[in-house]
Amino acid sequence: MNDSNRSPLRLWRYLLADKMATTAAVWLCILVLGMIVGLTLVQDHAVKMNLAARNLAPFSLETGWLYTLGADSLGRPILARLMVASTTTLGIALASVLVSLVIGTLIGVVAGFFGGWVGALFMRLGDVILSFPLMLLALVVLFVLGPSLVNLVIVMALTRMPVYARVARAEVLEIRERLFVDASRALGARPSWILWTHILPLVAPTLLTTASVNLAIVMLFESGLSFLGLGVQPPSVSWGLMVAQGRAYLSQAWWLACFPGLAIMLTTMAFNILSSWFRTVTDPAQRWRLERRT
Repeated sequence: MNDSNRSPLRLWRYLLADKMATTAAVWLCILVLGMIVGLTLVQDHAVKMNLAARNLAPFSLETGWLYTLGADSLGRPILARLMVASTTTLGIALASVLVSLVIGTLIGVVAGFFGGWVGALFMRLGDVILSFPLMLLALVVLFVLGPSLVNLVIVMALTRMPVYARVARAEVLEIRERLFVDASRALGARPSWILWTHILPLVAPTLLTTASVNLAIVMLFESGLSFLGLGVQPPSVSWGLMVAQGRAYLSQAWWLACFPGLAIMLTTMAFNILSSWFRTVTDPAQRWRLERRT
């Protein structure tokens, strides 16, 4: 994008032009606010038991605003636990995506720009990882290493790394043949300078779009592992763990699993919608759809 299309005011207009993207952004802002409140104000309430409020139904305001969404089987407020769990779920997702994005991009750029047997070896290792069912691979690794937050991040980063490597390699293979890259080589520019100045800025929008999609995938991945008992472990809490703990009470207290499941669904939808919007904004051939509405 040029400087005018990269300006915050212009991006804000593009966002407002897409109502679905605006709604997704508002939801993520509410989520970030809830994370801040969860870390600063209600963290203790999320683990404090109140047996008098066991399986309290939603909208029981006489017990306080934290019980708006009801309470779990130990009387802990669902709303407070959702706020605290959001920091765990999104923290794991962001850490996994960041690690896989950085390492995968480095591998893909090197493999695409320099080629050779080293690049081919990296890409074949990525193919081997992608050939395994990802959930099965994660279950085996976590069963061997043990469930922990660090191991969870490592496993999910490992399974997503080949995606970024393949995307980056495909982009670099096309960009390195363009005339401005040949001109830089003819002028004596170093390969590292060409990569940093010419190639990475063109590859970045595609990789960031892929990362936003992978945030949703990793969130669902973590929730599935936590649901199976190999993800986040008590006393820590995540949305997937809350769903797992609430499944035994579906017939008498549906809200225990419904609200964290709804949070997972809305957040993954928000990331997918914003990734589509970001791809449209960064693609000059598609940006006219938003410019026509501004």
